[in-house]
Amino acid sequence: MAEFPTQARAVVIGGGIVGCSTAYHLAKLGWKDTIVLERHKLTSGSTFHAAGLVGQLRSSANITQLLGQSVALYRTLEAETGLATGWKMNGGLRLACNAERWTEVRRQATTARSFGLEMHLLTPKEAQDLWPLMDVSDVVGAAFLPTDGQANPSDITQSLAKGARMHGARIFEDTEVTGFELAGGRVVAVLTSRGRIACEFVVNCGGQWAREIGRMAGVNVPLVSVEHQYMVTEPIAGVTSTLPTLRDPDRLTYYKEEVGGLVMGGYEPNPIPWAIDGIPAGFNFQLLQPNWDHFQPIVELALGRVPALETAGVKELVAGPESFTPDGNFILGEAPELSGFFVGAGFNAFGIASGGGAGKVLAEWVVGGEAPFDLWPVDIRRFGRNHRDVAWVRTRTLEAYAKHYTMAWPHEEHHSGRPLRRSPLYDRLAARGAVFGEKLGWERPNWFAAPAEDAHDRYTYGRPNWFGAVAREHQAVRERVGVFDQTSFAKFLLVGRDAEAALSWIAAADVSKAPGHLAYSQMLNARGGIECDLTIARLADDRYYIVTGTGFATHDFDWIRRNIPAGLDAKLIDVTSAYAVLSVMGPRARDVLAGLSGDDLSNAAFPFARVREIGIAGAPVIALRITYVGELGYELHIPVEFAATVYDALMAAGAAHGIADAGYRAIESLRLEKGYRAWGADIGPDHTPLEAGLGFAVKLKGNQPFLGRAALEAQARDGLKKLLCGFTVADPEIVLLGRETIYRDGERVGWLSSGGFGHTLGLPIGYGYVRRAEGVDRAFVEAGSYELEVATERVAAKVHLAPLYDPTMARVKA
Repeated sequence: MAEFPTQARAVVIGGGIVGCSTAYHLAKLGWKDTIVLERHKLTSGSTFHAAGLVGQLRSSANITQLLGQSVALYRTLEAETGLATGWKMNGGLRLACNAERWTEVRRQATTARSFGLEMHLLTPKEAQDLWPLMDVSDVVGAAFLPTDGQANPSDITQSLAKGARMHGARIFEDTEVTGFELAGGRVVAVLTSRGRIACEFVVNCGGQWAREIGRMAGVNVPLVSVEHQYMVTEPIAGVTSTLPTLRDPDRLTYYKEEVGGLVMGGYEPNPIPWAIDGIPAGFNFQLLQPNWDHFQPIVELALGRVPALETAGVKELVAGPESFTPDGNFILGEAPELSGFFVGAGFNAFGIASGGGAGKVLAEWVVGGEAPFDLWPVDIRRFGRNHRDVAWVRTRTLEAYAKHYTMAWPHEEHHSGRPLRRSPLYDRLAARGAVFGEKLGWERPNWFAAPAEDAHDRYTYGRPNWFGAVAREHQAVRERVGVFDQTSFAKFLLVGRDAEAALSWIAAADVSKAPGHLAYSQMLNARGGIECDLTIARLADDRYYIVTGTGFATHDFDWIRRNIPAGLDAKLIDVTSAYAVLSVMGPRARDVLAGLSGDDLSNAAFPFARVREIGIAGAPVIALRITYVGELGYELHIPVEFAATVYDALMAAGAAHGIADAGYRAIESLRLEKGYRAWGADIGPDHTPLEAGLGFAVKLKGNQPFLGRAALEAQARDGLKKLLCGFTVADPEIVLLGRETIYRDGERVGWLSSGGFGHTLGLPIGYGYVRRAEGVDRAFVEAGSYELEVATERVAAKVHLAPLYDPTMARVKA
């Protein structure tokens, strides 16, 4: 046995597929001083009993790319290491058995085309030709992805482990991690059953043990174990080694070939949590007791699809625990609580599909200091305070598991674990017909039902039941005045003698103006990509108030805190819970506030892009003159104890002006018309302000250094490869959701990053990047003829580079 090390550059914890893949890629990047610690033996956690299906298509282009990197690795790994992986690129079928599912599959086909992934739509007979054992009497259609496949989980992990060793990494089995040493906000050593290892970086790939491993370092990893079962049959006549994998979501089941028989598993609507009181000691290479009673409904659904299962011999029912997360996405990235501590875990039973690519990007993240591309859907910083309670996490995770194969409806909300975080106005708004959605545990009004309307979301791929309500709210804001409860905004204070110097480095906009000014700003990475998109209000020489989106609370706080230059007197404080927010928006907003405040709110005294403390109905309010809906408006940041009083006063005073409650779905419609960008959709770490049409917000004219400036200067010099554009289609019945393919003169040039309906224009609106390797500019964009592919059908579209509504900002600055 090799001598046990006392130091290493990187320590990877966990010898499953993700840990071995991460070590393999770290070693290939030149980090030969990488070690893997496995508490028992390689693959002894959940890897050894994984089903091994490898699919690629996801709703995110970058996660689809990541899964494609898995396939690229698995195709060559056996030749590199000499160890078999069991990889077969036999393709993957996905069935649709009703009209709505067929719409979903057709939209998925368009998404695949947008992302450059080959996908074919088949008739039931064509699908049966590829999978002759199935009954297709209820099948409407199918999708086939020829580059999907399957692998042997244990073999591919052992091959990755050998590759890691070949490139210099070392692996130590039978070594349990018992704790960590921390210093100065960093992890500096791993404590194990065999001794201490000093290190610079730790990568927690502990699978279902990752939460407990993280807890030892003060890091929250929101995942729990859930029982998952699949059946393995004896050989069945007609099952060949080239049979594609099959997913039958309407019957909640999946299939793959194994030694002439079938593996059949599924996702029950009533999943069973496992190890609620902790994973038993010594749980290695162990399965759970098969639960045939629980699996029987899945078997009955499967028999309707594959009649041969009725007479097939059953080798075993494999029952094993897997780690699942509250949103069904896995977890990657550096922990916000601790520098140098990375996580790669929570793979929701598709760890084999993800393992190759996840290990690659995680290794690149560790080595490069930032994610190699936008990985927001799986970034550990997408979680928040609500995810610290394991009981809440388990409740939401069981709902996510149960939805694994249900319809992925547009705008669908989770229902479990609610309500949790509530504005002081929650009960008032509920009484006024609010239909709430949830983000990061916060209850937020999505729309308001009239007394005769059904106050529930009814999901569809067509026009939803809230369409008319959103139109009313939209009209009220455009013509009169609306009130939005945006208490869930994340709110930070940056305080200290050097606050201006710190923010001047981190923010791309000019934040050096006198107190009373505010700036709309991006914060950029070294590539010039947009890491944060927020509002910065200067309250005093040594104090800034920063406002960002609800879902970005953890991410943006972490980004700002990490990038404050060393030695500066600047401290970031989260004050989200201290303030409620009421946004009063519309041409009569000033009239409403003027009746409640003795302060001068005229345009001369309180112009656009300013911040003031004013009194409203007896309450001290931080008022920001800014808008995300394209109208005259104010964000009122109110100490929580005054919120109800201010709201009641606003509604009473606003009655004469036609004031209306409005929700987040109206905000989306309004912002689409105005061309305001949404982080996580239209903009993110892969998009620069110049590409996104936000160059006006960047301080490039002066000489002040800021993070990302060099990349923007290079891009301004060399030209753009993509440019964010707006699109409209003439038919108001077309539903744009995002990911629709953009065609210019018949050539695929991108996809929509977001889509919806503009109720003032009466048109569907989308935004997306027009891309071309040779370069893109305004003249190129405007010279083209455009179509959008919506659910595999092309529709004519008009391109726009200016805001569709109030392009001169006259209404905003009124």
